[in-house]
Amino acid sequence: MQKHSIGDSRVIESREVSDGVTIRRRRETPDGHRFTTYERIEKPNLAVVKKDASRELFDREKLSTAIRRSVGKFLTSEVEIDEIVSNVEDNLYALGESEVSSKKVGELVLGELLERNEIAYVRFASVYHDFKTLDQFVEAITAAKEQR
Repeated sequence: MQKHSIGDSRVIESREVSDGVTIRRRRETPDGHRFTTYERIEKPNLAVVKKDASRELFDREKLSTAIRRSVGKFLTSEVEIDEIVSNVEDNLYALGESEVSSKKVGELVLGELLERNEIAYVRFASVYHDFKTLDQFVEAITAAKEQR
């Protein structure tokens, strides 16, 4: 089988994915092989200012991994995690700032989780706020109940 680059292929079909920022393209190579590509609209760099005042670029994969690790199996699928990350990212860009605090990122994640799953919310809050006592868990649960 001969290898072809995307440049060697032609687009057969294009359509927007439901997230509104991704385009799905069905392609065909000169020898008839078909494949699909996904293209995301590139956004300007967004820096996250951490607690120690260091900065790093916003990383969807890093945020996704942090959510997955902290909430365990309390979210139903990878799609749900991707939706949360997309919503957080959209809200961050909507702020119109080139830098955002890691605190703001965490607050947006907590807001998304509170709407979806209370246990996932408390688990993420325990990691995000670095809980050391049971009283901190109780406070987070009380705050979640008040926000709902």
